[in-house]
Formats: sequence, C-alpha cells, structure tokens
Amino acid sequence: MTNKPNHGLRELAQLAGVSKSTASRVISGNGYASPEVKERVLQAAEALRYKPNAVARAMVTKRTNNLGVIVFRENPPIVSHPLYGKIIDEILVASEARGYSVFLKTDREMSLRSTDYLLEQRVDGLILVSRLQKNVIDYVKKFNLPYLMVNGSTDDPDVIHLVSNDETGGARAADYLHGLGHRKFFVIAGPVEHRSHSLRLAGFTRRLEQLGISPQSGAVQIVPSPESSFAYGMKLMEEHYATFRNQGYTALFTTNDMLALGAMKLLLDRGVRIPQETAVMGYDDIELGSMYSPSLSTVSVDASGIGRDAVELLDKLIRGEMDLPKLVEYNSNVVIRQSTERRE
Repeated sequence: MTNKPNHGLRELAQLAGVSKSTASRVISGNGYASPEVKERVLQAAEALRYKPNAVARAMVTKRTNNLGVIVFRENPPIVSHPLYGKIIDEILVASEARGYSVFLKTDREMSLRSTDYLLEQRVDGLILVSRLQKNVIDYVKKFNLPYLMVNGSTDDPDVIHLVSNDETGGARAADYLHGLGHRKFFVIAGPVEHRSHSLRLAGFTRRLEQLGISPQSGAVQIVPSPESSFAYGMKLMEEHYATFRNQGYTALFTTNDMLALGAMKLLLDRGVRIPQETAVMGYDDIELGSMYSPSLSTVSVDASGIGRDAVELLDKLIRGEMDLPKLVEYNSNVVIRQSTERRE
C-alpha cells in the first residue's frame, strides 16, 4: 500500500531521525544542515510524498511566493492586447523561473478593488501595468508592500517604473519618414491621456517642427482618437479620407499598430497603393503587423525586456534591495517593412 501524501512535518522528522526544526530547515532551505542530514530528510520526504503546507510556510518565512499583477485599462482588449499580452506573457515566464506564482487581475474602473483582492491573497509584491490613478499608489504604500509600475508614469519619486522611450521613438519615426522625402503627414493619435500615445505624438511632431514642418503650415494633420483599436483606425480614416486625398498627404503615422492596420485597411479597400501613393507607419511592432500585406513599418517596443525586468526588479525589492533605479527606459527603434519606401 502506498503512503498517503501530505504527511506532517512531525512524521517526516521521525522517519529521517532528526528534530522538527532540522527537518524544517532542510525543507525550507533556510539554515544549516549537514549533507548527510539533508540527504536523509529529502529521502524521507520522497518516501512520504511530503508537501509543505503553503500557509504554514508563509507564516514562518513571511512570504507566499505569490506575485500580483494588475492591468489598469478601461477599454478591451486587455489581457489579449497585442502589447500588454507580450508583457504579461514574459512576466509569467520570468515569475515561474524565479519560483513565483502569479495572480493576474484587470481593473477597468481604475479602482482599488483589484488591489484589495491581491492584498487579501498576501502577495509578496505587485506589478501595476498601464495608466493608473495616484490613489492606487498611495493605497499600496500604506501596506509597505513592494511594487513597481510598467508602461505608466507618475510624479512620485519613490516609484520604480519601467517604460519604453516613446518620445524618442516618435522622433525616430519622423526622422525616418522625412528622410524618405515625405513632407505632408497625416497622424492618427490614440488617447492623449495615455502616456504612450501622448509621448509618441509629442516626439513625432516636435521633431517635424525641428525639421521645419508644423501643423500650422497645414503639412501635418492630427486626428485624435478616443480608442487605439483597429476599428477606430478604420473609422477615422474613413471620416477623413476626402481630406487625406485632397490635401495630398503622402505619409500616415499612427501612435500604435492597431490604428495603423485599421487605417491601412480602409486605404487599401479604396484602392490606394501602399507604399507607392501613401507610406504607412505604426508603433509597437506587434506580430500581426509583420503578417499583413503589405507588412507594416513600425517602431519597436521591448515588451519582453520590460516584462522580464519587472519581475527581476520586484524580486530584488522583495528581498530587501533598495539601491535600485527608479526609471528604467527601453529603446524604441524603427522597423522597416513594406508599407514604406524610399522616395527619390
């Protein structure tokens, strides 16, 4: 007859011929035990199919080995978002590699409810993703819980946040399109209250002004969007199609790839040749953009690096390391594909 699983620590210690405290040190990995004693305890644990009780272990170590991740995003997609999905995937992989389990919550109301839930799970630390209100940070601080922000901004000097250098990326997009010979630019910008869209637009327009091209001259048309979806890219391009064609705009830049793909779909449906008549450029370098025809030129975001480093930094915070950078920025680089071409 096989032994039943989940015997207690007392039975484990008796079988190994050691004290409960010694058995606990071996199982938890905290404290000294000789190689011979370790071997006896581990053999006994295997024979008993012993699993330490997670709650009891947390009471001793003051840690649960659980992390909480909250994505603050008002409109779907959320977890399936092409950019945030990449970041979350990497967070999950990096967490598993470091021995953490992850509680993942989404918060569309920008409230404290998701934060409360994860605090109730006694997570060791929090990763707060995307735009959030200051009251969330103030609330988390009260519990002295390690946390950091991803793809968001804050005026709080104590908060570690990991972001893509979106303003520089926008400027690089402007340099690239201007270098191709374009002088009339149509821009579809996602919600300006969101850090990424705001900085990408600012970087793009500021660089064009430095190159002698400004919205006031009529050479730059900026269309704001309340959302950053494929459907809105199509909708806004349809609404402004007559202006776009009549004014002779030769380059379309959008502050994310989904807007670009939606706008490009409308242009292709209307018979506009891309890139011969209009160059199209997005931002984020999502996988779908490379599959499109023509494939989408874009600006990259190091989503994998952001997700991986978020877990590494949070782990250091949990372990008590304090001398950590408050701002970690990631390069944004132009990715050239079929939707743009050099103009002589």
